Amino acid sequence: MFLMEIYRNILKSDPIEASAPCRIDMGGTLDIKSFHLPLRRLSPCTVNAAISMRTRVRILPGLQGQVKVSSAGFESVSFPEDAAPYNHPLGLMFAIATYFGVSGIHIDIASASPPRSALGGSSAAAIALVAALSRLLEKAGQKPLTRKQIVLLAHAIEESVAGVPCGFQDQLAAAYGGVNAWYWENAQNVGGFRRKALVGKSLHDDFSRHILVAYCGIPHESRQINRKWVDQFIQGTTRKEWIAIADHTHRFSEALQDRQYKRAGNIMNLETAIRRSMTPDVLDDTGIKLIQAAKKQGCGGRFTGAGGGGCIWAIGEISDIDKLRNTWKRCLAEKKGAHLLDVRVDSDGLIVE
Repeated sequence: MFLMEIYRNILKSDPIEASAPCRIDMGGTLDIKSFHLPLRRLSPCTVNAAISMRTRVRILPGLQGQVKVSSAGFESVSFPEDAAPYNHPLGLMFAIATYFGVSGIHIDIASASPPRSALGGSSAAAIALVAALSRLLEKAGQKPLTRKQIVLLAHAIEESVAGVPCGFQDQLAAAYGGVNAWYWENAQNVGGFRRKALVGKSLHDDFSRHILVAYCGIPHESRQINRKWVDQFIQGTTRKEWIAIADHTHRFSEALQDRQYKRAGNIMNLETAIRRSMTPDVLDDTGIKLIQAAKKQGCGGRFTGAGGGGCIWAIGEISDIDKLRNTWKRCLAEKKGAHLLDVRVDSDGLIVE
C-alpha cells in the first residue's frame, strides 16, 4: 500500500506518457512459434514497416485500489486491482497493470488508427503501457526495462491472456520503428529474433511514397483466421503453402532492400493469393476490390495482420501508386466508414515522455 501511494504521488506531479507506432506487414504468422520452429531450416522472416499512426498511453492518478482504463471506441471501465477480467476487450491493459502490481491509476489510451484495424494497435498499446509503467517504477527507484525486455514482456503477457499463439512482429515494429525484416531462426537465444533493416532512415520518406494504406470500413475479426492457419499447419495439410510463403517473404525482403518496388508488389500478390486459397474469408468485398485494383495498376496488394476486415495496403512504383490512389478513393467511397489513411514510415518506434 505504501508503494501505491508513492506511485500515485509521482503521477499527481508528473503523469507519464508513452507512444508506439502501428505497422503494415508481409509474411506475418511466421512469427508464431508453431510455424517458425518447424520451418527453422528455411530461416523464416516477417517484414513490417512501422507507420505514423501512433498509440499513446498516459498514466494518471486514479482511485485508490482501482485500475481504470479508457480508450476511444470502448466504454471506460474500472476494476479493483485483484478483480480485473483479462477476457475484457481492454483486458490486456489490466493484465499488464497486474503484472507490475500497480493500482490507484488511470490508463488513458488514444490511438490514431481505427479501432480493430489489423494494424497491431493493441500490441502498440501494450508496448507503450509496459514502457510507461517501467518509467513509473524507475521514478520510484527501481531498475528500468530495456527495449528488448519491454518487447519480450509485452508479448508474453499478450499471449498469456489471448488464449491463442501470438507472434512477435507487432511488438517489435512498435518498439523499434522503421522498415525491417525480422528473422525467427534463433530459437535458442532469448527472444528468438534478430532484425535486418531493409530501408535506411534517410529513405523512409521515399519509401512512404511507394505505399498506400486503406481502412475497409469494418473492424477485423482475425482470431478464427489465425486459428485456422495454425490448425491447418499443425495437421500437416498446408506445409507446402507456408514453405512458399516463407520463400516469397525472403524475396520480398530482398526486393525492398534493392528498392525494386514493382517486383516487391508482384511477390506480395503471390503471397496474398496463397493465403486466400487457404482462407477465402481473409478478405471482404471491399478488400477484394482494392486488391484487384492494385494488381491491375501493377502494384501489390495485401491485407494487414491476419485480415478478416481492417486494412489493406499496397506497394509499387510511385507513378503507379499515385494512379491507384484515385481508384482506391472511388472504391472506398462505396463503403460507409472506409477511407484512405494518411501514413508515412515511423522512424522512431517507442517514445517515453
